[in-house]
Amino acid sequence: MALDGCGLLCKYTLFIFNLIFALVGFVFLGLGLWLRFSGSTRAIFEFEALNSSAFVIAVTILITTGSVMLIVVVFGDYGACNEKRCALKIFSVLVSFLAGAVVVFGVIAYSRKEEIGLRMGEFYSSIYLLYVANSDPVLAVTLTFIQKLLHCCGATGIPSLDFAKETCPKPDTIWEHIKMDACPGAIINVFNRNAPLVMGVFVGTGALLLLAMICSSILAKKLKTPSSPQYIILTQPQTSQLEYIPTSTSTSISYSFPDQEPVVFTPLTVANIPIVIT
Repeated sequence: MALDGCGLLCKYTLFIFNLIFALVGFVFLGLGLWLRFSGSTRAIFEFEALNSSAFVIAVTILITTGSVMLIVVVFGDYGACNEKRCALKIFSVLVSFLAGAVVVFGVIAYSRKEEIGLRMGEFYSSIYLLYVANSDPVLAVTLTFIQKLLHCCGATGIPSLDFAKETCPKPDTIWEHIKMDACPGAIINVFNRNAPLVMGVFVGTGALLLLAMICSSILAKKLKTPSSPQYIILTQPQTSQLEYIPTSTSTSISYSFPDQEPVVFTPLTVANIPIVIT
């Protein structure tokens, strides 16, 4: 079905949104599955005493979030590419639930910032200890990303003595060659000092999800509206363009069968041709 400018804008907006959403979902799901089934971390999930640890909870959240995001992307891409209203409606419902969950989680993170900060610091410490013990490359990438994001160095904050110094970011000043912020403390400080900023990130993410939901609803509405029928405008032919055909003449068609009577067709005259005057 042909879409107007607004419909096309919403369609391509959903394409971009689903592309970004798919990339983030694959990262979350891949990292969660690796941390869950990797040989260096699998033993943590086999002990019941550690099932309530921050590491296990974080890995479970990563796997669940990544799976839900990919399911949402499937409905969004199918509905936008094939212009299916049913898939777009399901996509809108799922995105609305995700937006609400993100905003609620942001409010909880703001109201319980100290506890959330301690949990995230514990999660980092678990990854750090696992990397020091096994030198897992995926854990190294995870540590490098977190430490570059927060500009911190390991559990000690001393680049020359830290056990994971190869994952530390480059120092910006001379003093940082000697001492940088330790990552567990930096994570806790982020949630304590920048709690409004953290909540703003969650609320902004929820707003982007709502924007995708609005685009999906508009696109579904555009697909519901039928397109205008096409009309052919007939004009009155000129008299000179009409060729007179004698009424007395007739055309006969004979067949190769000798026993069959010939079929006679009487041609139409000008008076028999309907003319539409506009």
